[in-house]
Amino acid sequence: MKASVNSIETFGLVDGPGIRNVIFLNGCQLRCLYCHNPEMWSKKELNYSSDELVAKIIRNKPYFKRNNGGVTFSGGEPLLQVDFLIDICQKLKKEGIHIALDTSGVGIGKYAEILSLIDLVILDIKHADEKQYLKLTGKSIEESEKFISYLNKSNKSVWIRQVIVPGITDSEVYLTKLAQYIKKINNVEKIEFLPFHHMGFSKYDKLNLKNNLKNIPEMNPQECAKLYEKFLNIYKN
Repeated sequence: MKASVNSIETFGLVDGPGIRNVIFLNGCQLRCLYCHNPEMWSKKELNYSSDELVAKIIRNKPYFKRNNGGVTFSGGEPLLQVDFLIDICQKLKKEGIHIALDTSGVGIGKYAEILSLIDLVILDIKHADEKQYLKLTGKSIEESEKFISYLNKSNKSVWIRQVIVPGITDSEVYLTKLAQYIKKINNVEKIEFLPFHHMGFSKYDKLNLKNNLKNIPEMNPQECAKLYEKFLNIYKN
C-alpha cells in the first residue's frame, strides 16, 4: 500500500517524546486561517509504500530507541490516508516502535481501528467554540468531536496543542472556554500553546493563495507564556 508523503524528518524533537522520525502526509480537509503548510492541503502522487517507509524507519531505530523516541505521523492530516496508516502502524507495532499521531481529528473514519495501534495522540485544538471553529477552519467541528469521542474510549495518552493567535484565541474568555473543552478529553498528559508566527506566509504568495491573516501580528512568545500560566490557573481550578 502506498501513501502521498510530503517529507520525512529523521531527527524530530518536538512531535512526541524522545527523538522521532516524523512522517508528513499530504492532504487536509481544513483550511485553517493560520495554516503554515498550505502546500500539504492536496493529496499528491503516491510516492512511498509502507514497506519502504518501515525499512527507512528501522534504519533509524537504534537512535530513537535509546531516547524513548519513535515515529510520529503528521501532515497535513494523516487520518485522510487512514488505510495506509493502519497498514504501516501494524508493521511498526511488530517492531516494537512507539507511534504518535499528530492530528486535528478530521479524517474519514476508522478511528477505533487506528487508535488501537497508536500510543500517543497529539491533538490540535483549532477552536473550542463551534461557530468560531467553522470560521477559522471552513469546516464544522462535528468530525473533530466525533474523533474525540473515539479517543476518549481508547484510553490512549493525549497531548493537546493550541495555536495562540492575537484577537482569535488569546482572550481570557477563550482561555476559560478552552479549559472547559479540554476537561472533556480523557488522559491529557500535556498541554502546549504555540505562538502564531509568519514563517509560512511566503508559501501563500508562491501558491497564489489568499492570506487572511497577513495583517495579524505574530504572537510574542513571552506573552504567549504568560497566557499559558493564566490558562493553567483556570484549568486547574
